[in-house]
Amino acid sequence: MKKFQRTQRRNTYFLFICVMLMITGFMVWNTNVIEGSQAKEKGNDHQPEAFEVMGPQTINIVLERIYLDGEKSQERIQETILSMEDFWAHYEGWDLIDQNENELIFRREVEDISPLLKINGYFGITEDGILSIYEGEPNEEKVIQSFFQLDTRKLKSQDHTELIKGIPVQNLKRYEEVLQVFGQYKSVQM
Repeated sequence: MKKFQRTQRRNTYFLFICVMLMITGFMVWNTNVIEGSQAKEKGNDHQPEAFEVMGPQTINIVLERIYLDGEKSQERIQETILSMEDFWAHYEGWDLIDQNENELIFRREVEDISPLLKINGYFGITEDGILSIYEGEPNEEKVIQSFFQLDTRKLKSQDHTELIKGIPVQNLKRYEEVLQVFGQYKSVQM
């Protein structure tokens, strides 16, 4: 279904570009015809200079990335389109989510954790016993993601101490491992 929607969006954008180019071409042709007829009326057989209608088009592109941990990032670039086929091939893995005459917004879900978590994320536990990720070493004010309530009575003292100090996230594998290990201690609320 996503692939169909992506193809549909591409076709819509391609149709939009084609229509805009046709309109521009018609306006240039019409201007040349009018100027040519006016020049003949004035006794001047001089033909207006020809110029290329189709050429590269520069457009603003916004690339949104959504990571497994919910973090979003945006990258803004300016792209010169020389060939529509090459342009769409370059953004094949992206979903077109919005467009206007000056800007296209693409989105992609990234099967990884965000760079912020890799660099500065730590698993920890809140005073209420909720497994959380902190920006930097555990501190109540810097919780960036919360998961679930832990049954701290079942937690091994070593695991509890590690959570209080903070367990570095580092990478996706470690992120998943920590969630799996501490998922065993999820509190069953009634």
